[in-house]
Amino acid sequence: MPEEGIPLIPHEEILTYEEILRIVRVFATEGISKVRLTGGEPLVRKGIVDFLFHLSQIEEIRDLSLTTNGILLKEFAHDLKKAGLKRINISLDSLRKERFCQITRRDNYDRVWAGIEEASRVGLSPIKINMVAIQGLNDDEIESFATLTLHLPLIIRYIEYMPSGNGEEWKESNLLTIPRIKARLESIGKLIPIPSDRWDGPAKRFRIEGALGEIGLIGAITSHFCEDCNRLRLTPDGKIRTCLFSDEEIDVKELLRTGGSDQDLKERLLVALRKKPQRHSIHTPQFKKCQRNMSAIGG
Repeated sequence: MPEEGIPLIPHEEILTYEEILRIVRVFATEGISKVRLTGGEPLVRKGIVDFLFHLSQIEEIRDLSLTTNGILLKEFAHDLKKAGLKRINISLDSLRKERFCQITRRDNYDRVWAGIEEASRVGLSPIKINMVAIQGLNDDEIESFATLTLHLPLIIRYIEYMPSGNGEEWKESNLLTIPRIKARLESIGKLIPIPSDRWDGPAKRFRIEGALGEIGLIGAITSHFCEDCNRLRLTPDGKIRTCLFSDEEIDVKELLRTGGSDQDLKERLLVALRKKPQRHSIHTPQFKKCQRNMSAIGG
């Protein structure tokens, strides 16, 4: 979190729940079957539980999940589960209270862990913890995160540090690569590969021998999994992004608010799919860091 905070989007510029539901319903008829709500922080938006319930009622949506910073999770976990949420991702980059406060600018570490425990108690499963590994910031906690899986049924996912947003001073020297992370994890115990299924996305899955939980490795920078990428992102202000590392966006809010039909929405989806790049351009002369912060894109 930048020290100065992030710019807020005026309420009238963000999609209403009704608009999002319409988009999902239309896109679901074209084969979209998995929806994940991300942020910013989705639990701060009024009416989120009721919105999740309506999403869960769309017949074609077979997998519904949410990514959260975990601060409000203890209060919401029961209602989220009841509304139809199946699983949850929690962004957590440190297991040390002081460092957590340094990264997030908030002293809420204990609240996050209380939320994780409550999510487990109410039966949200799996619970995935996303750790962005940054050299010189939290790289000394790689093993500490992994040992959580020995005794807890958590999925710890290591994600390479990605270049996005005006406020981030991304340098390649900050990049802790997945091969280096994996080598360090192998010092804890044997890593047993877990076959991927269609819902896994880009993560390579492993289990430390004898562990209750799992480990996921996401090499967004060093591994070009672009040809297998099955994701589109809908931004809060109504744009479809086909790639995290591209600033090209396809506007659907304008279509919704000027009387566009469901068929128009389907055609806009096909435009987006045709524009999905074959691969990102990091490490090439053509690469230009995307200008939106991750909180405005949805991770």
